[in-house]
Amino acid sequence: MKTWLAVATLVAASSAVHAADHTITVYQDPNCGCCSGWVDHMRDAGFEVVAIKTHDMASIKQTLGVPMNLASCHTGVVEGTGQLIEGHVPANAVHKLLADASVKGVSAPGMPLNAPGMGALDGNLVTVDFDGLPFSRD
Repeated sequence: MKTWLAVATLVAASSAVHAADHTITVYQDPNCGCCSGWVDHMRDAGFEVVAIKTHDMASIKQTLGVPMNLASCHTGVVEGTGQLIEGHVPANAVHKLLADASVKGVSAPGMPLNAPGMGALDGNLVTVDFDGLPFSRD
């Protein structure tokens, strides 16, 4: 029992350290409350998040190369890898993104009600990579 508890503690600590290794800079409209909810979700998952409020989201998305058909209300950039997180992508999907450097970005297009910052995850949120292919289900 003690061994199992020690292993569980190490796995949890390892996940938190892995998340903390990746700072996410998120650009968000200053009038959007759901974006702040997503930032809180990511921080609760152990990520360091720097939030930058701006009214120029369209220009930022264009500069970063976010496909417009996958756009949402905020855009995150993983420092160090340059990978993109578009919209209300759950922390689990971000971990999967970080494990595959070949994936440029992942999106939860639009404003899905079953996504972090919008509502409770229900197992039916499908995120997509920037090629529009299914990436995760949370």
